[in-house]
Amino acid sequence: MQDFHFIHQKMSKMQNWPNLFIVGAVKSGTTSLWAYLKQHPEIYFPEMKEPHYFTHPHPAPEQRHCIRYIDSEEQYLRLYQDSGQVTYRGDASPSYLWSEVAAQEIAQCCPDSKIIIILRDPVQRAYAQYLMDFNEGVTDLDFYSALQRDWTRPDKGWGVSQLYVELGLYHDQIQRYFSLFGRNQVRVLLLEDLQRKPLQVLHDLAEFLQVSPLPFQRIDFRRAHNHYARPRGNWARRLAGNPISRTIGEYFFPQRWGEYIWRNLFLRKEKKPAIDPQARDWLIERFQPEMARLEGLLQRPLPELRRSWPEAELHHAAGHPLSTESSLR
Repeated sequence: MQDFHFIHQKMSKMQNWPNLFIVGAVKSGTTSLWAYLKQHPEIYFPEMKEPHYFTHPHPAPEQRHCIRYIDSEEQYLRLYQDSGQVTYRGDASPSYLWSEVAAQEIAQCCPDSKIIIILRDPVQRAYAQYLMDFNEGVTDLDFYSALQRDWTRPDKGWGVSQLYVELGLYHDQIQRYFSLFGRNQVRVLLLEDLQRKPLQVLHDLAEFLQVSPLPFQRIDFRRAHNHYARPRGNWARRLAGNPISRTIGEYFFPQRWGEYIWRNLFLRKEKKPAIDPQARDWLIERFQPEMARLEGLLQRPLPELRRSWPEAELHHAAGHPLSTESSLR
């Protein structure tokens, strides 16, 4: 009888593991995807969007207050204890695309999972991440100086360095998931498609996940998720970067309250500042060979991932000789 109860508990526990992962890239639309997919009755996402459980972060002391994560299996599974009888339980942690450890552990723990990857022009992605870091008081440097400092530092890692370049090196990251899960279990999307034709993207995902597309018809796509806003002053940046205020906001208020307070009291909507051309050109030099490799992996040209690049590069991408018949799967 004890063996029966042990097996029953173990099986119940296994049923609570997620089987749908939005793995990144960072600042590429993962929040919008999470917000849209969690409205489907067959898909459950916890309110904690980014548990980062499989990455096992070891943040540096100066960044520990900036990263909220779960490192206990018991706490992680507790996120899904109220999921009920749904088809999918999801985890939307953008660190999983970069982390080799996360990809391997997800494959070992949840091998039948579906993986969703969403990509953005890596130059724009890095700049969006920098603006977030600047707004939250993580750095006071200009973009080019922040890039140089992060690129040359000897210690790298999630919560240790900013990984402005490394998070945009998509080829090996996607190939890792293809190798571990097979292409049929992985869907690669582009942020530009999600912005221009969100309903079509969600219908394609419904087919990928084999769920009904009808619930997506009711989504209001006019609401922006993580749109650009600027701090109301240096006082807001200092408060956001202060370990005490950050800890209070992260752990003593529900996540939705904290985000509402931050967005409405500390920020104001403004036009995003133009990227520094020196920083842009420096990033393009590093990402140019990466884009060629990525186009080979996905077997299609990707001018969408060169949106911020000089016009000559866009023309080069438009004339890329690769076949366009393959989908972004």
